[in-house]
Amino acid sequence: MLLGVNIDHVATLRNARGGVEPSVFDAAMICEKAGCHGITTHLREDRRHIKDADVRVLRPALKTRLNLEMAATDEMQKIALDLLPNNCCIVPERRQEVTTEGGLEVAGQLERMTKFVEPLVKAGIVVSLFIAPDEEQVIAAAKTGAQFIELHTGAYSEAFGTDKEEYEFSRLKNAAKLAQKLGLQVNAGHGLNYENVHRMHEIDGLYELNIGHSIISRAVFVGLEKAVEDMKNLIA
Repeated sequence: MLLGVNIDHVATLRNARGGVEPSVFDAAMICEKAGCHGITTHLREDRRHIKDADVRVLRPALKTRLNLEMAATDEMQKIALDLLPNNCCIVPERRQEVTTEGGLEVAGQLERMTKFVEPLVKAGIVVSLFIAPDEEQVIAAAKTGAQFIELHTGAYSEAFGTDKEEYEFSRLKNAAKLAQKLGLQVNAGHGLNYENVHRMHEIDGLYELNIGHSIISRAVFVGLEKAVEDMKNLIA
């Protein structure tokens, strides 16, 4: 499995003081040096962490890939078509949420999502839809023209170590199997950490894990390069 590192929380820390430290750019360079396979940034509508200038500086500088997480809005589509990141991951977004709370509703807005995805794919961007591990959503995602889904692992992460773990894990495993049968490639992420990530090896064909909060948290104590290396070793 590949490792994509989400550096949003580096920007969160920077914005807390309104200055330039810690540098989002420097963080991305360290992550690449540590061997990650891509950098993920969520350009939220309210710009609470990553800013437009961050993604515009990162896009030409990265040696790996820029994965732009974004809401399905006209503004974000325009930015993506101008920026041309390597990948886009379409996520649900609510202004009040602390972090992305659930998967994208694709089945209930299939026509809209298909129209939204089409110009991105035509522009050469690899598109992923961030969805819950539900059969209905997987089937709908396969109809949009997106090449990937990213399975929301939040429920599994919260259930890890409880009697609900196996149920939530089986949902991920079944959803991945169905997606691959329908021709989609499968990523996963949200809430994964150094304790629960090992079970992702039990899901056949997972392409990439996108992990942010736990890596940035660990970096406070061991440094960012080592935090990335440790996670990469766990998923290799």
